[in-house]
Amino acid sequence: MNFLRYLSFRLLGIVIVLLIIAVVTFALFYLLPSDPARLACGRPCTDANLEKVREYMGVDQPWFVQLVEFLKGILFGRTFGSTVTVECDAPCFGYSFLRNASVTDLIAERFPATASIALGAAILFLVTGVLGGLIASLRRNSVIDRGIMVFSIAGISTPVYLAGILVILIIGFTLRWLPTSGYVPFEDSPIEWFSHLILPWVAVAIVSAAVYARLTRSEMLEVMSLDYIRTARAKGLSEGRVIARHGLRTALLPVVTVFGLDLGVLLGGAVITERVFAIPGMGSLLIEAVGAVDIQLIVGLTMFAAFLVVTLNLVIDLVYGLLDPRVRMG
Repeated sequence: MNFLRYLSFRLLGIVIVLLIIAVVTFALFYLLPSDPARLACGRPCTDANLEKVREYMGVDQPWFVQLVEFLKGILFGRTFGSTVTVECDAPCFGYSFLRNASVTDLIAERFPATASIALGAAILFLVTGVLGGLIASLRRNSVIDRGIMVFSIAGISTPVYLAGILVILIIGFTLRWLPTSGYVPFEDSPIEWFSHLILPWVAVAIVSAAVYARLTRSEMLEVMSLDYIRTARAKGLSEGRVIARHGLRTALLPVVTVFGLDLGVLLGGAVITERVFAIPGMGSLLIEAVGAVDIQLIVGLTMFAAFLVVTLNLVIDLVYGLLDPRVRMG
């Protein structure tokens, strides 16, 4: 029962957060001097045609009315126009009149590429970062520890775009081992899919693994000095069991928190990585939408990315109970 209450409150919190994001997003774009109807009006665009386009797109209403229609569209779908209509099936995150396609369809088209980058890179930087931090903490003040920390400082100081350019230059152009750009869907060729994504994974992992290594090291050093660790050793438990079951599980709690945020951001669109490696994902789609002032597409992508972040935060909170019994619910 306690767990169900906790889950209910968290779900309610997600709804409130998404509503706040939706209100702020719509208010901001409503205040912009741009007019999405004029962009879609074509030429010649008379005042009469402009009003018809505004009514057709639904942007002739106040922003809060547009917000209500947007939220209703996510749940029940939406219809644009009266005589000649455009159907947007649920979940409808809006309709891009400049691209003549629903935002949901555009997301579904681009999301696999973004998810491929995000999940592959996340696994790589989480494993290497945590493992590096663990080794550094167990070999404190050794040459290995200093080497890992030097790598971490270098990685944290390196922008993602620079890491991408370096791996392209070294692995792609100099060694000619892997393709440097483009994306091949998994269903078309799993091997080509994998080979095209190795460089983006490495570029993201160079930067992110450094953060996880430093975080894991600092948390492990703190946890391994606590009283309950000394008690576990006094009971005769092996050092490996003390580290794995008592030390690492507790030290991973803040790591999991950061991982959930990072994964949510990557799934929302790895903008820089996609541009460097010419991968048509959601990040590239967002840049294209901003360049074209496609407000419907920008709002839809923003809400979808926000949904991913808050949902992953809920999942991470539920994972806490598996890592540390002290935070287990009910």
